[in-house]
Amino acid sequence: MRQAHANETRDFIVATAERLFAEHGVAAVSNRQVSEAAGQANNFAVGYHFGTKTDLVLAIIRRQAPFIEQRRTDMLTAIQHSTDLRDWIACLVLPMTDHLASLGSPSWYARFIAQATTDPALRRLVTDETFAFPSMQKITEGVSRLLPVLPEDVRAERGDMCRHLIVHTCAERERALQAGTPTPRATWEAAGIGLVDALTGLWLAPYTPTP
Repeated sequence: MRQAHANETRDFIVATAERLFAEHGVAAVSNRQVSEAAGQANNFAVGYHFGTKTDLVLAIIRRQAPFIEQRRTDMLTAIQHSTDLRDWIACLVLPMTDHLASLGSPSWYARFIAQATTDPALRRLVTDETFAFPSMQKITEGVSRLLPVLPEDVRAERGDMCRHLIVHTCAERERALQAGTPTPRATWEAAGIGLVDALTGLWLAPYTPTP
């Protein structure tokens, strides 16, 4: 009974932190504010259950990541022999948009990821955590095999563009859905397809050599 209560408390703290970090930014929200918003009488509840704020950020990612990873794994199984770059990019995008659709509205995960990846102290942590999954490594290898010949600096630049486009497009859509304002695409499924189209075009676009 005590363990079940502790797990419930941890889950509620994680959900509360995800919302607050999404709305205000990770650096702007203290552990004490998270504890208070989660209804904990002990203002040190976050430290007791998680340790540091960084540990709390990881707990939020790890709460959602298994569902996204399962979707990626299923998609990879279906397209593992494909030689179509678009199929591999879809494996990168659609598991995330499908998961966001499953959360309903309001949700905060896309905005949380956007806030965390723009925090200089957390960006590498979030990136490393995401790419530690076997499916992400396989997707990266699959995309790399099918790319046209590009200089390494151009590949790196477009990789950054790709990450920003996925993260911030999803965050903006999530924000608009909560606010009840119009979105370019009617559904998360359609938004995902739009992202796949855009990213495929980005990777296949010509480049201009610079001195």
